[in-house]
This record gives sequence, structure tokens and C-alpha cells, in this order.
Amino acid sequence: MIEFINVTKTYDKNEKDALKNVNLFIDKGEFVFLVGRSGAGKSTFIKLLLREIDASTGTVKIKGHDISKLSKKEIPYLRRKLGVVFQDFRLLENKSVYENVAYAMEIIGRPERKIRKKVPLALEMVGLSHRANHYPNELSGGEQQRVVIARAIINNPSILICDEPTGNLDPVTSRDIMRILEEINKHGTTVVVVTHDSEMVNIMKKRVLTLENGYLTSDDVKGRYRNAK
Repeated sequence: MIEFINVTKTYDKNEKDALKNVNLFIDKGEFVFLVGRSGAGKSTFIKLLLREIDASTGTVKIKGHDISKLSKKEIPYLRRKLGVVFQDFRLLENKSVYENVAYAMEIIGRPERKIRKKVPLALEMVGLSHRANHYPNELSGGEQQRVVIARAIINNPSILICDEPTGNLDPVTSRDIMRILEEINKHGTTVVVVTHDSEMVNIMKKRVLTLENGYLTSDDVKGRYRNAK
């Protein structure tokens, strides 16, 4: 599903490599944490997957396809296959919960009848059916993150990438968000959670990939964050 083959990313000749000879494979339907301290290379990993940047050397593959070979016109179609959940929500403040989720379908030309059918199902999955007509400023941080998740999964992505999805949330709300992501994963979506939340990682007991100074230093299938104190 996701494969990095000898991937190195250097932003500037005078700076250290952001990623150094990284090799990894994430299979279809896996739930994986990517962990590491600030500057370890986590953001670079996400940008490479979204084709916001290209690897300096090596190959990044999604579903067996080398994404560096995609034309500029093809990149938006790649991104439609990827659901992304950001820490800072990025919701449209002038749109309701329903409208925020529906918008992700509207911009790719989905018909209104499909939107009316799918949006309520997505909101039900994240437990927000009762908040459909509310606006982002009327929601808690946890509720806003649930809207972001609903928006990310509305077009049935094969891969869901979550960038610090619990970074601004309290422990109880964080566990609720993780339970939702786990449920999405059970339906067959590959889930990659990028985080520095060692406590949550150790609770979840999923596969853990650890980056340190650009190197992939650990691949722990038993779900342990080796940098946890």
C-alpha cells in the first residue's frame, strides 16, 4: 500500500538530510503509528506521500505506483485517494458541520443525491449526527476533530493519514478519537497516525515506526514507543 525504497530527502545542500535512506512497507488495512521527536522527519514523510515534495533519491510508492512519475494533472487524483486529518482542523468557519463534510464531495463533482446519502453516514460514524447544523465555533476541540475525520473519510480513501490528530486534545477526548480511527481501520482503510504522544501509542498497541534524525530506527509490531519515558 505504502512503500519507501531507499528514500532520502535533502532540502538544502548545507543542511542535514530530513530523511536518510528510509525503507518501509505498510500493507493494506494496517494501522501504523509514525513517531519521533520534533525534527525527526515526520512532516517530510507526510509531504512525500501527498506529493507536496519529491524525494531527493529513492522511490515512494502508493498501491505499487511510483508517485514521482505522476504529472501535475495527476497529483490531485492521487490526493483524492488519501484522507488527511490535520491537528489544526482547517474547517470552513462559515459552513455548518454538514456543509464542511459535504464540501469534500462537492469539489470533486459528486452528485447531490450521493452527498445527501453519504454525509449523514459519515457523521453517524464519528458520533456527530446531532451536531450537523452547528458551526465550528460552536463545537469543542474534540468535536471539530471528529468533523475533520468525517470530511477525510467521506470519499472512501484507501489510506487515512492523521497528523498529530490528538495534539490539542485532553486525554479522554484523545482516546475517543483513537477509537474512531480504529473503527475506520476495521472497515479496511489503512491508517497512518503521525504523533509524538507516547502514552497514546503505548495504549493502542499497534505497529510503531520510529524516526530519529531522519533515520528509521525502529519498526515495532508490538506497539511500543521506544522513546517513551
